[in-house]
Amino acid sequence: MISEFEGLIDEFTVIEQGRNLLTMNADEARDRFKKILVRFAAPPPKLAFSGALQIKQNGREAEILANGNSEHLMMKLRMQNPEDLRCESLSLEEIFVASKTLTKAA
Repeated sequence: MISEFEGLIDEFTVIEQGRNLLTMNADEARDRFKKILVRFAAPPPKLAFSGALQIKQNGREAEILANGNSEHLMMKLRMQNPEDLRCESLSLEEIFVASKTLTKAA
């Protein structure tokens, strides 16, 4: 349901079991947390990047969650000559769902 209110939210807090996991300005969160989508011509070796919050790799494609270091990760990926490389801001709902992972590296 967060997606219905995304444009109206200026600041948000994620609370789990009474504990504040994350409080941020919504625009700052969208600038900071990114999803990098990459596709290679052939399946690459297992991707591992320090600074990546999460890497989901499936054959020739991968999805990487970044916390403020997306440009650095994109530079490393460009060095591997991908077929396609895109970077997108996470929605507030995606940030909420991933908040446990995000706050461990925040």
